[in-house]
Amino acid sequence: MPTENITLYYRAGSSDKVYQAAVAEKDGGFVVNFAYGRRGSTLQAGTKKPAPVPYEAAKRVYDKLVREKTAKGYTPGLNGTPYTQTDNEQRSTGVLPQLLNPVDEAQAEKLLADPAYWMQEKKDGKRVIIQVGEKITGINRKGLTIALPESIAQSVGEIGEHCVLDGEAIGDCYYVFDLLEINGHDLRGQSYHDRYTKLIGLIDVSIGTVEVVEAHMSTVAKRDAFIQLKQANAEGVVFKRHDAAYTAGRPASGGPQLKFKFCATGTFIVAGLNAGKRSVGLEVLDESGQPHYVGNVTIPANLEIPKKDSLVECRYLYAFKEGCLYQPVYLGERDDVELAVCSVSQLKYELDVAP
Repeated sequence: MPTENITLYYRAGSSDKVYQAAVAEKDGGFVVNFAYGRRGSTLQAGTKKPAPVPYEAAKRVYDKLVREKTAKGYTPGLNGTPYTQTDNEQRSTGVLPQLLNPVDEAQAEKLLADPAYWMQEKKDGKRVIIQVGEKITGINRKGLTIALPESIAQSVGEIGEHCVLDGEAIGDCYYVFDLLEINGHDLRGQSYHDRYTKLIGLIDVSIGTVEVVEAHMSTVAKRDAFIQLKQANAEGVVFKRHDAAYTAGRPASGGPQLKFKFCATGTFIVAGLNAGKRSVGLEVLDESGQPHYVGNVTIPANLEIPKKDSLVECRYLYAFKEGCLYQPVYLGERDDVELAVCSVSQLKYELDVAP
């Protein structure tokens, strides 16, 4: 019979996981059993100490497992308390973000000099629209409701006005760059200049874990920020026409909002786990829709190893002509994009990537 046991839970976006650990008697000694997997599914089980040991030794192993999992965000609460949930999670809201087309370095140089375009840092997080009202609702780039970190939900709740914000979530912080509605008034048809001015009036730089992304307006300010962000290894920048309205979706080409990345990133299909290693194979779809292998990526020790056929985001310096990635870095799973984005056409080759 188990003498010590615990069940821990973790929820983040579409992830809903459970982890169980127990100290159990066996053959006159004690072992540490564990099980893990998606909540509601058959859990994968194992034994940390297959050979029985004294209780004190087993308890130390058990305590270490619990510490490791709670450090990653698992909690004893059934809802995984770091995240607030919605009864209608994954419900379609019809609220969609404005998506950006990329530009190359030559185009970015022209936009730096163009007074019609403002510039902001492109944060390396997940795109999230937040509706703030009687309830706090998170919405992903597909227009589906999602769970929000509790710290973000609490911070936006302190704004004091009903509004719809557009931004990027990174961990328990939310970086806002646009204001779409305020107190029932739709601002999407107004210029970005007016929307940003109202955003600054609503959130004076920051509230708790919510921060407004600074907009650089003059050519000098844009160039200075561009250099600083590049030296700081930021993901990139976004250029926005200050007189443009907000239009959901992605234009077929160009558009009033454009992005430039200092390094390449892409979404890939997990081909499978490499036996005995913390790495997975990556694939993209070629022009005929068939999988094309592009190399392996190591999974950091603090992140879960993604399952086969899941979609993941990676940063890399460039792709070789045959398609393999050079120096890929794993960023995490993507549950807010469709399989179609995992196309070979997204690959950036050496000459396409800014130095």
